[in-house]
Amino acid sequence: MLGTLSMTMAATIVNVAIPDIMGNFGIAQTKAQWLSTGFLAAMAAFMLLSSWVLQTFGMKGAYIGAMVLFMIAAVLGGVSLHEDMVILSRILQGAMAGIIQPLAMTVIFRVFPPEQRGLGMGVYGLGVVLGPAVGPALGGFMVDWLSWRAVFFLPLPACLAGIMFALFFAPARGSEDRMQPFDWTGFTLLCAALGLLLWTLSNGQRLGWGATEILSCGIGALVTSVVFVVWEWHSPRALLAVRIFANPGFAASCLVAFCYGAGLFGSTYLVPLFVQEIQGFSASASGLLLIPAGLAMGLMFPVAGRLSDLYPAPLLIALGATLFAWSCWSLAVIDVYTLPWVIVGWVALGRIGLGLGMPALSTGSLNLLPPHLLSQGAGANNFSRQLGGAMGVNVLAVVLEWRSVGHAAVIAETQTMGNEMTREWLSVMHDSYTAAGASADQIHSLALRQLGEVVWFQGYSQGFQDSFLILALAFAFALIPAWLMRRAGA
Repeated sequence: MLGTLSMTMAATIVNVAIPDIMGNFGIAQTKAQWLSTGFLAAMAAFMLLSSWVLQTFGMKGAYIGAMVLFMIAAVLGGVSLHEDMVILSRILQGAMAGIIQPLAMTVIFRVFPPEQRGLGMGVYGLGVVLGPAVGPALGGFMVDWLSWRAVFFLPLPACLAGIMFALFFAPARGSEDRMQPFDWTGFTLLCAALGLLLWTLSNGQRLGWGATEILSCGIGALVTSVVFVVWEWHSPRALLAVRIFANPGFAASCLVAFCYGAGLFGSTYLVPLFVQEIQGFSASASGLLLIPAGLAMGLMFPVAGRLSDLYPAPLLIALGATLFAWSCWSLAVIDVYTLPWVIVGWVALGRIGLGLGMPALSTGSLNLLPPHLLSQGAGANNFSRQLGGAMGVNVLAVVLEWRSVGHAAVIAETQTMGNEMTREWLSVMHDSYTAAGASADQIHSLALRQLGEVVWFQGYSQGFQDSFLILALAFAFALIPAWLMRRAGA
């Protein structure tokens, strides 16, 4: 549980510190989003490495080694003097989180006897829920009281405790644990495809979608992805069982899992950024705002588990997606004047939808596969959800920047002396700066600069609205593969 708590906390804790990191290094939001995207993408890729690490180094060696590297990455991020080093530390953290998360499940089945595994899974589930729920709030307090650097050190006590318990209770390397062949070619192709694709998406707006670098990396991502699929299809020790995607129902379930991951991590990225940048919340207040939503999602899991035994999985998945789409559709109209409790309510509704659909998605997708493919199916489904998280944050960050610039440009075109509201506003600014003792030249430049800031603020606010709208439409689209799952017999 301690390892899981550390990993799930680290996945979301930095989100509340992003505005401070942007200000400290003077970077744009499209680069700052790599703090979340890099973590999630690395976690998705290295989840596929977890089984080989376990077989090669044994339970104790794999767990402790990954935890130590995670702690080194955390310290590196906390003391970094350049934004690229902070991003690199987050990528390393995500890689280790990808290894540790599957290990936690294996630890439960190896350490606990059969009659106590239910208890072990309950404790594990508590860590899964607590991390995202309390992580942003704790991180926010650290940012306000100390510095954004402090959030990198917050998971370290839990990591140290996890290492101590592993030293005494984790099983040592057994005779069955030995180095196994690994699909390093497939792993390299996957990492290259992810890196090229995410870099292309995040830099397309800044460099121009027709720029040579963007076109080259985009084509490289496409070619590498195709080569990866072909390689995995014919590989005798495939990293990712791509053949199971030939099952239409299972492929549809992975598409839904992708959308669920994008919704969970994308909204967790957007909401703290919105309330800090637009509504002026402190980091701690933005973190506290997410606690009710996290608790609502956690409380929904056992209820959803029971409902999945009574009702068809696609029905619960569709209902969950509808609730989340409704939540995002409602968030698409919030602005600087929206009351905090309204935002809390809509975010909580979305989390209830995710909590309702995710257990049914796990069981429904595996019900579509024969028993000998269950382990590969579970891995593919988890990979799809994690990949959706990375892609969701990346795309939403680009949409936010793109729509903010577009809205600001449209608003700026209306700011002429023929606009009565603009004239009145400039007159008020003129009187204010005159009363403050500014000269005539200063008054003109200060008023225009203030007007530019107001225009950008309005455009930025509308950019957030468009981003939530895109997320709502994505979940409306998820109803189609949910229906396909139903047709396939899930």
